[in-house]
Amino acid sequence: MAQVQLIILITSVALVIIGLYSAIFIDNIIKKIIGISFIEEGANLFIVAIGYKAGGVVPILMPEMDTSWFASNAAYPLPFGLVLTSIVIGASTLAVMLALVMVLYKKYGTLSTKVMLADTSKQEEYNE
Repeated sequence: MAQVQLIILITSVALVIIGLYSAIFIDNIIKKIIGISFIEEGANLFIVAIGYKAGGVVPILMPEMDTSWFASNAAYPLPFGLVLTSIVIGASTLAVMLALVMVLYKKYGTLSTKVMLADTSKQEEYNE
């Protein structure tokens, strides 16, 4: 049990670190969005690792189950509900981010943040 949770926790930390690196240091907007998605999935994996119970059963009480056995063997359902909600919210947020990238690409003709920020500073100079 401890080995599985440890592997899951290390994997979730690795996903968050890779996502942070990509979101902060990489120039391409699409790659930044993928990095943000990695951070989200790392957080989801961490929550699932917290709710993991070795030998646990699905938390649905069937009529023939003994309630004391069920209470001691059922997995905690709250983390899994939170992850399902997070997945739905993350998918819709990802769709909005990609739609914004399409608008930025039409406006600037590139996905490079350096070019977009340089163009924005030039526009501010013209406005002054």
